[in-house]
Amino acid sequence: MRPPVPALRLSVPDPALRLDTRAWQYGDPSGAPVILVHGFRGDHHGLEGLAEALVARLPGVRAIVPDLPGFGETPAVPGRAHDLPLFAEWLRGFAAAVAPDGFAVLGHSFGSLVVSAALASGLPASRTVLVNPISAPALEGPQAALTRLAIGYYRAAELLPEPAARGLLGHPLIVRVMSEVMAKTGDRELRSWIHGQHAAYFSSFADASTLLQAFRASVSHTVSEFAPSLTGPTLLIAGERDDITPLVKQLELQRRIPGARLRIIPGTGHLVHYEAVADAAACTAEFLATASIAGATVGEDAA
Repeated sequence: MRPPVPALRLSVPDPALRLDTRAWQYGDPSGAPVILVHGFRGDHHGLEGLAEALVARLPGVRAIVPDLPGFGETPAVPGRAHDLPLFAEWLRGFAAAVAPDGFAVLGHSFGSLVVSAALASGLPASRTVLVNPISAPALEGPQAALTRLAIGYYRAAELLPEPAARGLLGHPLIVRVMSEVMAKTGDRELRSWIHGQHAAYFSSFADASTLLQAFRASVSHTVSEFAPSLTGPTLLIAGERDDITPLVKQLELQRRIPGARLRIIPGTGHLVHYEAVADAAACTAEFLATASIAGATVGEDAA
């Protein structure tokens, strides 16, 4: 297996949105592009491990991981509400800039909503992978009570001045509770690393207002809304113990997307991208291995 190519930092302008998106590219710079879209409150670090594992398995691929508008190093879009249509518009523009000849796309959690909304509005992806897709309304499922608490938490922050709101939204204790609830692994070292990732990157948002708008988008939609538009080859990767979207809803989503495949990873929850990187990369690589991406057929590394 060839040694991995170090990540290349990109700045991708979008004149229509008056925005420069920060992104990181992994693998062969001339490889077939796969765009990975992270979840709510995260940034590109959340999918870094998956990107690295994917290009290690598929040397003919380059993985491109942007920071969503208003998160990480990408600023908020000036003068726009950060709702799902805005994020979909952004992804269409970003993809056209970095992969004009074709690409596959992957979205995790909130990223699955962004990807699905973009596909429904014309994103021309050759193949789609949705990891922990949001397939049930926020107030359904085993964690409905916690969702109601989260809604109250964000509404309380909305009433505060910006400094106080940022302090509440990024409070280390609240971030840690969230991390403890979502992590399912019994591996103490991995669990500690996950908590560290959330502590480091979960509060890297542009401002409280942008975060609150994105939160509303995350709890107001499901991938199921866009299922009829997901007509291309689609892979769903679900965690067996996902509290945010129960497995029964992932099975329902699979039935609603024509020809969709579903891979269930045992023992994991909503953090497949942290707890089961190798499994998620293997499923994705298998799905893409015979795909034609940007006019090139990608074959899995025999090693």
